[in-house]
Amino acid sequence: MASILKVDKLDPQSGTALEIGTSGDTITVPSGATLDISSATLTPPATLPASSGVNLTALNATNLGSGTVPTARLGTGTASSSTVLYGDQTYKAEPGGGKIGQVVSAITTGAVTTSSTSFVTTGLGVTVPSLAATSSKVLIQVDSPLCYEDNSPNSYVFCTLYANIDSAGNVDLGNGSNGFTGFYESGITYDDLGWNASFNFLHSPSTTADVVYTVMFRSSVGTASYIWNLEGQGTITAMEVLA
Repeated sequence: MASILKVDKLDPQSGTALEIGTSGDTITVPSGATLDISSATLTPPATLPASSGVNLTALNATNLGSGTVPTARLGTGTASSSTVLYGDQTYKAEPGGGKIGQVVSAITTGAVTTSSTSFVTTGLGVTVPSLAATSSKVLIQVDSPLCYEDNSPNSYVFCTLYANIDSAGNVDLGNGSNGFTGFYESGITYDDLGWNASFNFLHSPSTTADVVYTVMFRSSVGTASYIWNLEGQGTITAMEVLA
């Protein structure tokens, strides 16, 4: 038979702890009643029962001392090694393009002279090994001193770039016989008229093999001699730009 005990306060005996119920019993606080423990110290069990945390609004994340937050709780979409979590809390493909995969460079200090009307090597070149993908591009930057040696008026010197992809043979990347850049000698009566031969080119080799780049130059007439890198040093830098 159920009974009701109506009191204003329950105190334990001196030096003891107050126990409500016996192991196996259920203590129920009915709907509409309030159990106010706001001024007390609550010692919960080591393992809390499953319950909605919708009203747990003041949990400090710094108190998460162990474990890992599942990626599915951080955002929507598929978390993987190729996706990143954006500010709108969605996993999207990792941004691509514009990243530099590798950089190689070379320097020459020896002078090369030519009066040939066909392109000959300047001795300046570089090898870009094993491109990361066929979609990669290669940005080549060339800079070197260049001068005119013999007095042969109205002549030109042209500079270009050859590419040898996977040892398949040289291909001229420039504009035919004019190459990438040219200089004009209009009849100066003294020797060693100088220029700075500089140009950039973005190449799409469409390969994952090695690519060898070589700087070439030529004279417009066989009586005019030009010297590549008479003084100082020539440089070439090649950067693989990932797609």
